[in-house]
Amino acid sequence: MINLSNILLLLGGYLVGSIPTAVCIGKFFYNIDVREYGSGNAGATNTFRVLGKRAGIPVLLIDVFKGFGAVYLAYFSPYVPGSNQFINLELVLGIASLVGHIFPLFASFRGGKGIATLLGIVLGVHPYGALISMGIFLIVLLISSYVSLSSMISAILFPIIVIFIFKTTVPSLVIFSILIAIMVLITHQKNIERLLRREESKAKLIKKKKKKVKDLQVEEVLK
Repeated sequence: MINLSNILLLLGGYLVGSIPTAVCIGKFFYNIDVREYGSGNAGATNTFRVLGKRAGIPVLLIDVFKGFGAVYLAYFSPYVPGSNQFINLELVLGIASLVGHIFPLFASFRGGKGIATLLGIVLGVHPYGALISMGIFLIVLLISSYVSLSSMISAILFPIIVIFIFKTTVPSLVIFSILIAIMVLITHQKNIERLLRREESKAKLIKKKKKKVKDLQVEEVLK
């Protein structure tokens, strides 16, 4: 599996993931670096909190596409789609894009948590499982208003969906689904602590009044 072609695809996956969507949109259209506000993450959630939905939605969609696009690079390999080798390459390329998002070459290796990009990876590798997880995410979000809690619950249930509902037997895909749950829990340790202290910020699902970026004060939207 290790050859020049796959190495180039792996590099491509990392570079795709390294595109700092939140940083680019923040600087080009709002003249701010979202990493200097809120949680300090260059991701969709922090962009929504700091800049609002006009910036947050494009960041979310592009970050999801980064993961999906990286997985799609597997079609440029000689492997037969659906084969174990093909699925393994999809997963490796997806992980490369995730590493790129978290440690982006084009943004001084300071990126986001990778939840949106991870969603894109899962959509590319196991679309039906991803759609069910998205439904769980939305239900938990509507009930709790906590993005972090919604992300963790949907991630924890993803391997259960893959293994027990879809009866997936591909070893690498099973392991990947379990690693997703573990990774999301690890990257959300601070969120877990804030949830336990009841200090976690809730998502404002209904926007009351639009704020201009120039009037934003440096405040902890996400601690």
